[in-house]
Amino acid sequence: MHSIIRDFILALVIALCAPFASATVLTFDDIVGPDGFASVPGNYGGLEWSSSGFSVFTSEQAPFTAHSGQGRVTTDWTDGGPIASTIRFLAPTIFQGAWFSGYSDSSVRFDLYFAGKLVATTASLQLSDTPAFLNASWGGAIDAVVVSSGFQASYVMDDMSFVSAAPVPEPGTLAQLLAGLALAGSILLRRSKGHAVLR
Repeated sequence: MHSIIRDFILALVIALCAPFASATVLTFDDIVGPDGFASVPGNYGGLEWSSSGFSVFTSEQAPFTAHSGQGRVTTDWTDGGPIASTIRFLAPTIFQGAWFSGYSDSSVRFDLYFAGKLVATTASLQLSDTPAFLNASWGGAIDAVVVSSGFQASYVMDDMSFVSAAPVPEPGTLAQLLAGLALAGSILLRRSKGHAVLR
């Protein structure tokens, strides 16, 4: 009997925690255009890209190495100086980061915003032809991320990952729920042992 209770509690905990742990990863592999180049759709992945200035690049070309698949995003190919591209989230989001590769004389960084206010800025990631992960290193909710670089078309971004912040409960709430489940399981276990002794 106690194994049934244990399995029930374990299944319940997994069911409750699974939505909070899964991340969305945008690979850009499903966007295909003529000659290996296409615009990012305005609502791709449930985000707002219309003012980002990003395009999808699928052709092989050094030093723009994909982290996975072939699709990765890049900025305009026109000559110019520093560039910043804004991606907006339609709901509060915990942004984890993305993979980058590009020219070794350039770097990228993230500026994270919530309700129009800058809440965090990452260190700059020096680029190379080997993809590297730029971690957002911010556990709070954001609604926009700005990707900044010293030069246009100096990098590609791939496998961007984030988690919805909306369903995440307060740590104390989840702890109370788990403690209550453990208490209920121990009471049921004692009762089942008590009934077995009476027989």
